[in-house]
Amino acid sequence: VQLQASGGGLVQAGGSLRLSCAASGRTFSRYGMGWFRQAPGKEREFVAAITRSGGSTAYADSVKGRFTISRDNAKNTVYLQMNSLKPEDTAVYYCAADWRVVPGPSVQGHEYDYWGRGTLVTVSS
Repeated sequence: VQLQASGGGLVQAGGSLRLSCAASGRTFSRYGMGWFRQAPGKEREFVAAITRSGGSTAYADSVKGRFTISRDNAKNTVYLQMNSLKPEDTAVYYCAADWRVVPGPSVQGHEYDYWGRGTLVTVSS
């Protein structure tokens, strides 16, 4: 599967952005999906994940209550709605697909099989 993230940009603190990740192929609904981010000089970190059906989600503590992950299997797309953005949310955001059959959302990067090219989110103070 090929993944293409979009929707990044420059936003002021307190603002909102919605990231999208479009997947190629007809098996999108078989993948758990996740969002990760990497800030300059820092390691990649987990942001949010959603199961194949969309019935279960998981979030990093740093974004809980501000970010929402969702998916539309008919459109082969996963979304990340980001509200109340903070300067520390500045990073390149990546979407990823997990082919494993597991009961819950995957929160570790090594569990993902496919990665898209990132989209840059910059939050100004």
